Amino acid sequence: MEPLSNKQIAKQFQFLGNIMELHGENSFKIRSYQNAYLALRKLDQPLSEMETSEIAGIKGVGKAITGKIQELLESGTMATLERYKDQTPEGVQEMLNIKGFGPKKIAVIWKELEVESIGELLYAVNENRLIELKGFGKKTQDDLKQKLEYYQKSRHLYHYATLLTEAEKVLALVASHFKGKLAFTGALRRKANTLSTIEFLAAGTSEEISSALGQAEMQNIETGPTGIKAITSTGFPVVVHLCNALNWGSKQFRYTSSEEFLEKFIDHFEGIDFKNLSEEKEVFEKVNLQEIPSELREQDWALHLALDNKIPILIEDQDIKGVLHAHSTYSDGLHSLKEMAEYAKEMGYEYLGITDHSKSAFYANGLKEDRLFQQFEEIEVLNQELAPFKIIKGIESDILNDGRLDYEDSILQQFDFIIASVHSNLRMEEAKATQRIITAIENPYTTILGHPTGRLLLSRQGYPLDHKKVIDACAANGVAIELNANPYRLDLDWTWIPYALEKGVKIAINPDAHSREGIHHIKFGVASARKGGLSAEECLNNLSLQDFEGYLKKN
Repeated sequence: MEPLSNKQIAKQFQFLGNIMELHGENSFKIRSYQNAYLALRKLDQPLSEMETSEIAGIKGVGKAITGKIQELLESGTMATLERYKDQTPEGVQEMLNIKGFGPKKIAVIWKELEVESIGELLYAVNENRLIELKGFGKKTQDDLKQKLEYYQKSRHLYHYATLLTEAEKVLALVASHFKGKLAFTGALRRKANTLSTIEFLAAGTSEEISSALGQAEMQNIETGPTGIKAITSTGFPVVVHLCNALNWGSKQFRYTSSEEFLEKFIDHFEGIDFKNLSEEKEVFEKVNLQEIPSELREQDWALHLALDNKIPILIEDQDIKGVLHAHSTYSDGLHSLKEMAEYAKEMGYEYLGITDHSKSAFYANGLKEDRLFQQFEEIEVLNQELAPFKIIKGIESDILNDGRLDYEDSILQQFDFIIASVHSNLRMEEAKATQRIITAIENPYTTILGHPTGRLLLSRQGYPLDHKKVIDACAANGVAIELNANPYRLDLDWTWIPYALEKGVKIAINPDAHSREGIHHIKFGVASARKGGLSAEECLNNLSLQDFEGYLKKN
């Protein structure tokens, strides 16, 4: 058995703290497990490679927690957690996964209403049964209803980054036992932000692919009329569509395309037979159509572009010249400013736009003026040391409730660039929320609007915005919009990129890196940007260092 990762172990302690709070246990113990979660998730060195004495020496980890970590590393389970899980209905445990719905409120609902599942809870909400409970009211109930509906809609879905990592392992493993052609297809090949299944296309018989899946340690293998379903050893669903070498192109086009895109495509080329094509490009050649990249086969607007021969050359990972939006130990990052800069340089980038949190972000150790000036001094020293690579002085300035940026103008004017982001008060109604963002966009010091909706995919819905008004304001004020490349955000959503490009708004693909490894998230931002039809020329950090500095001077 492969040992659990640090994040997996940390989440076990987070869950233990939550389930103990659900049962009204000792607050000191609960806090110790929550502190362990915070400490362990930030570790660079794998716990599985550390000695017991090293683990015990981690701040926030004592002898008892060390023992539980060893238990998890050896068996994958923790007896204390299993004991609490045995006392708690599975549906109640599932409620702990709902963002913003804490153990104390769940305990009240469980004990007083005897609600033991998400479905029962949603029914109780619809029957207005929560209003009379202590700590609840109509506003709380309405908010919970929204969270529950979002959770139900999102369950059984995965982040693209999560399934891609697993799919690449599965592809290599199955291919080692299968002689035929094998490739990604479906939403995975379209690089959808969230998806439900790992999909492959295989040129071979059901017996051949079933055998390969079995040798790859797949479970629950089921053969159907057009394909095979299975579960990976780590619990992810897999679907393999079958074809032969002679119709590979036809089948790959069919299974890659979304239902909406495929329907529009077939309607437009009604009566044309696309069967038995061995190469996917033959589909497009048959109707003399510009080839549409797989990422664009979601909606029909890409078909209209292709008909006018206007599909752009889409941005690629290597087109990104600089890292914008990164955090260091000055605020809530895991690595020092020097470590972040050296790593970005090693990766081949020309510059790092450091953007630690501003002072109002107290929860993220935001920079007060004295520490800000200390960072400025360190940047000057490092820039001499690392030249021609350059650290560019930036900040992720909180957008305050009234739309003002954090810090006085006398401070704001000392930055080379500013990312303006909302991190608090995310429950405003749309008109007020939109005006708040527009006010920040109109601030002359704003360079980039950061993660516009503040959404967390599969966890938290976005800030309610009138996207067109926000994009129009960015166009009018020369402000770029961030596509936050963190796979849990991917915000701005790719569906709004075509409108932004129509208005001439630059898109910055930013990793929002809180560690050196976080810089690698840029590839997920590029994948999402490609879905929106972004070319390198329309991406802000496709600019070279010299051109980016020129852009900042003009803007």
